[in-house]
Amino acid sequence: MTFHYLESADDPRVSDYTRLTDVHLRKVREPAEGMYIAESSRVLRRALAAGHMPRSFFLAEKWLGDLADVFDRFPDVPVYVGSAALLEEITGFHLHRGAMAAMHRPAPVPLPELLAGARRVAVLEDIVDHTNVGAIFRSAAALGVDAVLVSPRCGDPLYRRSVRVSMGTVFQVPWARLESWPADLEALREQGFTVAALELTGDAVDLDELAARNPDKLALVLGTEGAGMSADTLAAVDLAVKIPMREGVDSLNVAAASAVAFWELRPKG
Repeated sequence: MTFHYLESADDPRVSDYTRLTDVHLRKVREPAEGMYIAESSRVLRRALAAGHMPRSFFLAEKWLGDLADVFDRFPDVPVYVGSAALLEEITGFHLHRGAMAAMHRPAPVPLPELLAGARRVAVLEDIVDHTNVGAIFRSAAALGVDAVLVSPRCGDPLYRRSVRVSMGTVFQVPWARLESWPADLEALREQGFTVAALELTGDAVDLDELAARNPDKLALVLGTEGAGMSADTLAAVDLAVKIPMREGVDSLNVAAASAVAFWELRPKG
C-alpha cells in the first residue's frame, strides 16, 4: 500500500474530507458524488464487513498500527496521513475516533427486492435530524426491523452523523429512498403490508392493541420532528397508532418512540 503524508490543507487529493461540518454542502455533495464518510475505526470496519468499498483512508499517524490489517486488504487504496492539527484544518473538527474513510456508496436496492421476505418495515417521513435518523436505524437493527424506507426529503442515512450515531448499523439494515411521497406507500400495501402511522390522532389505536393483532406484515410510518405526520400521509395509511402515556406528556422524541414501537410490534410467532 502507499502512505501519503500530508503537508497542506489545500492538498486536492483529500477533497473528499474537506468541510465535513458543512451539513448543507455534504448532504448535497456526497450522494451526487456516490460517496459517504465512515468516521471511527469501528464504523469503518463495519462498513467494510458489509461489503462497502473504500475510496481512501484518512488518519493521524498514531492510528496506523490499529488498521494495518485493513490496509493490507486494500493495497491499492491510498492512505492519507497527517498531524492532528492539519486533519482538523481539513475537516473542520478534531478527529478523536481514530481513522476516517471515504467510501463508495453501494448501489440502491430495488424496492421489490428490499421487501421480499420482510415482515416489519419502518418508513421515515421527512425526519431531518441526522442524529434521529441514526438512532432509529440502531433501534431497527436491534429490534428486528427488516428494512427502512425514507421519504424524498428525509435526512441521509449515510451522512456522517447518522452513520456514527447508528454505530454502523445503517450498513446492516437494508434501506431505500422513495421517490414519490406518499404515493409509494401503495407499493407496501400491494405487497400485503398493513401501513400504520405512529401518530396521536383522535382515532389512533393503542400500541398494545395493534401488537395483539400481530399483523403478518406491518409498515410503521414515523413522522418528522415537530410538525409530525403530514395530512396527505395520514390519509394514505390504513390506521394510526399511539403509545399510551401518562397524563401531561403528549409525545416522545421520534427516535425514542421508534424503539418502543419496534419492540412492541415485533412479530409474534
